[in-house]
Amino acid sequence: MTTRRDFRFFDTLRVRWAEVDMQKIVFNGHYLMYFDTAVAGYWRAMALPYHDTMALLQGDLYVRKATLEYHASAHYEDRLDVGLRCARIGNSSMQFTGGVFRGDELLVSGELVYVFADPSTQTSQPVPAQLRAALDAFERGEPVLDVRTGTWDELGREAQALRTAVFVDEQKIPAEVEWDAADANAVHAVAYNRFGMALGTGRLLEHSPGVAKIGRMAVRHDMRGAGIGAAILEALVAVARERGDGEVLLHAQRSAEGFYRRQGFAVRGEPFDEAGIAHVAMAKLIAPPATAG
Repeated sequence: MTTRRDFRFFDTLRVRWAEVDMQKIVFNGHYLMYFDTAVAGYWRAMALPYHDTMALLQGDLYVRKATLEYHASAHYEDRLDVGLRCARIGNSSMQFTGGVFRGDELLVSGELVYVFADPSTQTSQPVPAQLRAALDAFERGEPVLDVRTGTWDELGREAQALRTAVFVDEQKIPAEVEWDAADANAVHAVAYNRFGMALGTGRLLEHSPGVAKIGRMAVRHDMRGAGIGAAILEALVAVARERGDGEVLLHAQRSAEGFYRRQGFAVRGEPFDEAGIAHVAMAKLIAPPATAG
């Protein structure tokens, strides 16, 4: 019997009114949508942007088989956890098994079989070794990110591309406001996935003696919510701690205030506008590294 312990990945949802049928339970076909949505979350959890990954691998995934087994019913406003795991990788196919849970109760179990194929002809191809290795590593619980810290000369190309996409293109911040001389002296962090794609960035400056300032935190729009920002923040805080700083400051966009609170930062002062976007100052005390006695 499938249990929650069979999965390391879960996608959480709440049953909407439109998903309940005249029997006042979730219509059976919606569970396929739940699993399909979980598949998108699974790729995000692996830090693999789906379309860019498939383009890199010169292929795509096509559903060959989808089966569901119903054990109990979900109702309006139920909070459900959809577990998913890659159970088997064949020559050209991949089998995913899943379970829809309400708490520990299994409501629906399922199986999805995908075939890796040439998108122009839809003829099957062997699953690329790089993708096979990424799936196996994820299911073993290995890290999906490599966060590197360094200088602008070392990481500037990827950092600039990410910040341009997020701040200049998406948030419409003028380019002359985004780029400043501080980049040359900052410690930069860039998060890469197993395919070498840069997914997020941030920088660390010396604000005053013993006080660091983190800024320019940017994560690809399709990878947000996958822990990338937290990994970058952790790497930059570690650099500050190692050099002996006791406090880290940052200016958080109000939309990201909750994220920084969860990382241990507290609001300091009143909100303000920066580059036409509402911000709030936040700070976190950090312990310097222990010294040998």
